[in-house]
Amino acid sequence: MRNLLFLVLFVFTSLLHAQTGKLTGRVIDEANLPLAGATLFLNGEGATVTDQNGRYNLLDLPAGSHNLTTTYIGFTENTQTFTIAAGETTELDVRLAPGVVLAEVAVISQLRGQSRALSQQQSAVNITNVIAADQIGRFPDQNIGDALKRVPGVNVQYDQGEARFGNVRGTPPQLSSITINGERIPSAEAEARSIQLDLIPADMVQAVEVSKAVTPDMDADAIGGAVNLVTRAAPYERRISGTIGGGYNLLANEPTFNGSLIYGDRYADGKLGVIVSGSYFDNNLGSDNVEAEWTYDDANDNDIFDEGETEYPEEIQIRQYYLQRIRQSYSLSLDYKFDPNNTVFFRGIYNHRNDWENRYRVVYADIEEEDGQWVAELERETKSGTEDEKFARLEDQRMMNFSLSGEHLLGKLKTTWSANYARASEDRPHERYMTLGSGDVVPVTVDFSNQEEPQISALEGEFQNPSSAWELAELTEENQFTKDEDVNGRLDFELPLTAAGPKRNTLKFGARLRTKSKVRDNNFFEYEPVNDDVFDQSLNNLEDLTRDDFLAGDYSAGSYVNREFVGNLNLNGSGFEGEADLSELAGNFDANENIVGGYAMIEQQLGSKLLAVAGLRLERTSLEYSGFRYDDEEETLTATEAEKSDYLNLLPGLHLKYNLKPKTILRFAFTNTLARPNYFDLVPYQEIEDGEDISIGNPDIDPTRSMNLDLMMEHYFGNVGLVSGGVFYKNIDDFIVSQTFDDFTFQGTEYGSFTQPINGGSARLLGLEVAFQRQLDFISPSLAGLGVYFNYTYIDSKVTDFNFEGRENEELRLPGAPKHTLNASLGYDAGKLTTRVSFNYASDFIDEVGEEAFGDINYDAVTYLDFNFNYSISPRFTLYGNANNLLNQPLRYFQGSNTSRTFQAEYYNVRFDLGVKFDLVK
Repeated sequence: MRNLLFLVLFVFTSLLHAQTGKLTGRVIDEANLPLAGATLFLNGEGATVTDQNGRYNLLDLPAGSHNLTTTYIGFTENTQTFTIAAGETTELDVRLAPGVVLAEVAVISQLRGQSRALSQQQSAVNITNVIAADQIGRFPDQNIGDALKRVPGVNVQYDQGEARFGNVRGTPPQLSSITINGERIPSAEAEARSIQLDLIPADMVQAVEVSKAVTPDMDADAIGGAVNLVTRAAPYERRISGTIGGGYNLLANEPTFNGSLIYGDRYADGKLGVIVSGSYFDNNLGSDNVEAEWTYDDANDNDIFDEGETEYPEEIQIRQYYLQRIRQSYSLSLDYKFDPNNTVFFRGIYNHRNDWENRYRVVYADIEEEDGQWVAELERETKSGTEDEKFARLEDQRMMNFSLSGEHLLGKLKTTWSANYARASEDRPHERYMTLGSGDVVPVTVDFSNQEEPQISALEGEFQNPSSAWELAELTEENQFTKDEDVNGRLDFELPLTAAGPKRNTLKFGARLRTKSKVRDNNFFEYEPVNDDVFDQSLNNLEDLTRDDFLAGDYSAGSYVNREFVGNLNLNGSGFEGEADLSELAGNFDANENIVGGYAMIEQQLGSKLLAVAGLRLERTSLEYSGFRYDDEEETLTATEAEKSDYLNLLPGLHLKYNLKPKTILRFAFTNTLARPNYFDLVPYQEIEDGEDISIGNPDIDPTRSMNLDLMMEHYFGNVGLVSGGVFYKNIDDFIVSQTFDDFTFQGTEYGSFTQPINGGSARLLGLEVAFQRQLDFISPSLAGLGVYFNYTYIDSKVTDFNFEGRENEELRLPGAPKHTLNASLGYDAGKLTTRVSFNYASDFIDEVGEEAFGDINYDAVTYLDFNFNYSISPRFTLYGNANNLLNQPLRYFQGSNTSRTFQAEYYNVRFDLGVKFDLVK
């Protein structure tokens, strides 16, 4: 034991007092902005690359004179000579100048963002796509979700015309991770782990990194990929920039406003760096919506839809939305350099989105044919809120992330650490619904011949709009609150095993702790007026919302109780009797998760062309979830005992990067990843309806696991461009679906239906990915200003070993996996004026698996066309304009295999905005 202790002390002392030196510094451009992903060569051999802040470190350098060569796509190569003293740290900043490209034309404005992104992608050890901030600014994208849809293999799902969730490489949103500066973002969604990308403005990040093959030092919950949002770092000198603009939404017929401001500088003789930024976006939105749930007559009495059986909608809803969305974001980043070997950082970002929404909905329910006459029950519903919420449903979502970290060079040992606090929440106070209804089925006229736009209307005049023949069907108020808190910490070490130079041989190891606490606390009250005055008054406060240009089809919205009347009702006064709806409270839960992870990996240069990264990651997950049991017959709500579970995952990984030529790279990756179940799936809740139907959670459900193989070839053009192609394969086990059994016995009681989330089986996913970016000067010098950005992904997925009663032998695609995803844009730089037309396409995919194929819900194919321009008024001021959704692409789902069978169609129309960007320096 004494000898072992002596050996440890000897090694540690050697690390601290080695007779070598260190080199540290930053790589910047001619405007003193950091260049992430720059490649540095020591004495002519590959040595290291810069991080997101342009910083680099070279450890264990022999004393004496050395040459440092720095390269960056689109910039002139730079070589400098420096001297290392034994035991000392030398600082050397490298400034690069724009290179000679495009037939003697320096890097033009349109290419600056591509240059940064491609340089980071080229220098990465793993398969990664990068979008730099100035590249994002070249597309008409308002939030991070809109920017992500430009990445190969990524498609997005929309809400109110903005990208909200991202599907990476054919996997649903909950199978990918979203991080800020490497730390997982908590979710404000109550039941799922999916992250709301529309919370974060596109202009609040320095870069977006999409790692499609994670390394062992990254968190393993990234089956689709890991999307990392990098916030801005302090600049080299004072910098002030921003945006101010406005626009117009053609559906809402309302204006929009947006503005942003960034200020950065260095103080205390350059030791303290500060950057603050803010973004504000006031957007008036709207949408026209129709929804239908389809059934069939089951003439063969076999509970399966057969060809020739009559199909029809059992419910149709026509919805009109009016929405004001205000998105705010603020960030602060500090770095303090005590000396060349020790730097600490603070990064914080706060995002806040308020949605004030009014929804007016007509419902035709229980549609059926009786004695040759079609009938349905009618409802007219107004969604509102109190005056404090502008007489609208307020959805108040917030997300914040604060991190304190440090980077220290202790002899040969590089040590980094971080402590992080993150919180996401959703608050929906005083959400009110007032519904007038027919009370029973009434005669209706129907035309279901066009399944894309099924038609229905009341036959009798007194039911075509609310009248005295109607009744007050429902009056409710609910308060919803969800909070998700993470406290995380990590410690990483990096040790060069050989002297710096051509044979890169580095050991990295470390550990991290992630703790999560998530709570959903909703309440729901139903109110009955003590007399008929409220109903009579409601008929005197009707508002006709019919529009001739309803985009979802030839539908009439009709009349509704106006939102001010609903919001002004004194529900706590003597005129109403209120009662809590216990069934709504059954969805509340309390969850705690602890994840302890550790890893070890080696980065080894094998010869002059091959770099290998191999390692093992270990993650142990401990869970404690509690919920409620509700029985509507007994009218009881009781808390369930907390359920505990834990599991361990061992996750090996291997990455190979082979430089066929200086600008041609072949990459291979073997990785193992996982995705933890959605929160509510793990809650030990029980909900019993009518003593017949029961839904329960599943605390014993296993995480989804995936073994991944990737092969990619990339060629980078010196004049800022890329052509790449590759294949990827995922073997996914234990993906999760909701299973329903009929006539099922549970805990000694037989129920008509039993529903529970389960591990549904396995899936295989094979994909092909190609990309091309380049100016067209190689065709003709006259086309030097014309640039193409293109990528295409093909995915073939198949569910195997399907553990789903009645569908075991069917061939199903993996939910969330479109076969085809294509992004293309054509840009032109005419000096002061740059323009870009952007096209985005994704084919349909299964979103939700039904009890039979007829009940599958599919996300329909989408085609988006956007346009934007930038005009340089002066070197510091630029006029910009954007036009989004020029094709008026709806959010659309269809039911079953028939693409014409509309399940939901929601239209948003076109949005325009125009403004000025400014960029000032000291």
